[in-house]
Amino acid sequence: FTSVKAVPKASFVDYIRGGCQISLITAVDFTASNGNPSDPNCLHYISPVKDNEYVQAIKSIASVLAPYDSDQMIPSFGFGGQIPPHFHVSHCFPLDLNTQNPEVYGVQGILNAYQHAVRTVRLYGPTNFSSILDKAAQYASVRENQQSQSYFILLIITDGEITDMADTVDRIVAASKLPLSIVIVGVGGAEFKNMEILDADDTPLRSRNGQTMARDIVQFVPFRELMRKAGPNGCVAKETLAEIPGQLMAFMKSNNIKPNPPVLRRSETTVYSGQPGQGPAPYPSGPQGPAPYPSGPQGPAPYPSGPQGPASYPSGPQGPAPYP
Repeated sequence: FTSVKAVPKASFVDYIRGGCQISLITAVDFTASNGNPSDPNCLHYISPVKDNEYVQAIKSIASVLAPYDSDQMIPSFGFGGQIPPHFHVSHCFPLDLNTQNPEVYGVQGILNAYQHAVRTVRLYGPTNFSSILDKAAQYASVRENQQSQSYFILLIITDGEITDMADTVDRIVAASKLPLSIVIVGVGGAEFKNMEILDADDTPLRSRNGQTMARDIVQFVPFRELMRKAGPNGCVAKETLAEIPGQLMAFMKSNNIKPNPPVLRRSETTVYSGQPGQGPAPYPSGPQGPAPYPSGPQGPAPYPSGPQGPASYPSGPQGPAPYP
């Protein structure tokens, strides 16, 4: 008699619980096809009463992806704009225009950087993805192993068709071997035919050197259609995350990486308050834990209770002392 042991199939949640670090990267289209930012019809128009489609997309889509980012420090970029001070065209610039550090904290940090960029960057063009994809590949070119697991999600928000299709396909095919997924969100009313091709649900992408993508890593989300289906109170999480779990597990399986045993994550223990990026600290928020000088009745000390005798610190108003 031979016994058969059922081995449960690993899930996306198993990898997250096992400590797999998810990192979000964002990129925003600053090409002139968006319109004049001073025109209320422009997709980048900042209105005091209504969010434009880019802000809506950041709030709804990035808010779905950002909670999976362990440290909430999100590299954020723009492309297709003329940036100060010399206003040369850049296809990959820090969204907050800080060339020393493109990371911002959380979704609000993305929004703050975006709104500053809209008022500072000149819209230009053309719409090229290849430089942004190169930057994402740099982040995702980490050495994966069983103990150290990480995965990256690139969120691109754009209004139109790209002009470097062949270069973009080459980059996506190369990136299909990296721990990377790409979510392309189309805002505005363009047809987005090339985006449907990049989605590659029906036909795998093939680079100019004849190489076929190792796995599907692109998901295209037409924002207006998505919001119309979801309705005013709808949830966009299902559509946004539809393909990412399978893409992550396909990468892990191809590299023979299994979920690690569950670890106690920070979100499951103490919530630490403080400034953006603050991690665990010796004295977290909440009731004071053990410390060199805990609360409670005063124990033996260099200066015990009782009548004060001759000492370096005589009676009277308390002077400076190690233990006031």
